[in-house]
Amino acid sequence: MNEEILLKIAHDSIKCRFDETFKIDKEELLKQYPFLEEPAACFVTINLNKELRGCIGSLEAYDMLIDDLISNAYNAAFLDPRFLELTKEEYENIELEISILTPAMKLEYSSLEDLKSKIKIGVHGVVITNEEERSTFLPQVWEQYPTFEEFFEKLLYKGSFEENALETGIDVLVYEVIKVK
Repeated sequence: MNEEILLKIAHDSIKCRFDETFKIDKEELLKQYPFLEEPAACFVTINLNKELRGCIGSLEAYDMLIDDLISNAYNAAFLDPRFLELTKEEYENIELEISILTPAMKLEYSSLEDLKSKIKIGVHGVVITNEEERSTFLPQVWEQYPTFEEFFEKLLYKGSFEENALETGIDVLVYEVIKVK
């Protein structure tokens, strides 16, 4: 996997918004880099001055990696509801991080302690879900919330789950990422 080309595609996806004459030659990229045609799910994280500025992604592989990457980079820059649209001035100073996800696997657990023993801190990205809600944190979020308790407290809050949702039996899925910076 060519990390430089992944970052270039993500940057170019955002750049298209600021320069309408600029186009991504998908056909040529697929010829040169066949791995871009593989189905894959990714997240694109935008940081500005070491602060989160946007993050959008897919949890499941619905598209070719190139399509998922182009879409998520653009959406992270301009459609993340937590932020205003990225400006051209901000674009000049952003740092991008791409996370390519492995397929999520459901964890069977019988108690909070059992779940705690199955989670790999710093390695697992986690999805919690029930019929109405879904919430995820990439593995990188462990750097911000390094304990099981804090990580899951924030993840439950993010998804508007009850504080005791893990005890009442919501689904927990885990995945890992290939990180590109």
